Amino acid sequence: MSVSIKSPRQIENMREAGRLLAIVHKELHKALKPGMSTWDIDRLGETIIRDFGCIPNFKNYNGYPASICVSVNDEVVHGIPSKEHIIQEGDIVSLDGGLIYNGMHSDAARTWGGRRSFPGSGPPDGSNEAKFF
Repeated sequence: MSVSIKSPRQIENMREAGRLLAIVHKELHKALKPGMSTWDIDRLGETIIRDFGCIPNFKNYNGYPASICVSVNDEVVHGIPSKEHIIQEGDIVSLDGGLIYNGMHSDAARTWGGRRSFPGSGPPDGSNEAKFF
């Protein structure tokens, strides 16, 4: 596999692809709550990606049927979203997504653990912050 030197414009497009994907993850985290299905998370992620004028780079890659990989608790990685898989209070949720912006790919995963990671839950002093090592 060879690596090609990128032009300043391509580098800027790579940077923008990463910035947009960070926003996707931030919006998904804000929306994440008990009672929603992993399919709901995927639909929202794809909508946000397409609203940016981007293409979800996971969808249909080697037959993968979704735009966002959603893994809950003991699912290792690349969980396939489902209408039947409902997020419960205390679940550890990993979201892996990517997008294509002007031909440049971005890919990132984030994990939020348990009740303390749902926005607005836990004590207001922040003493309930989830920690990962």
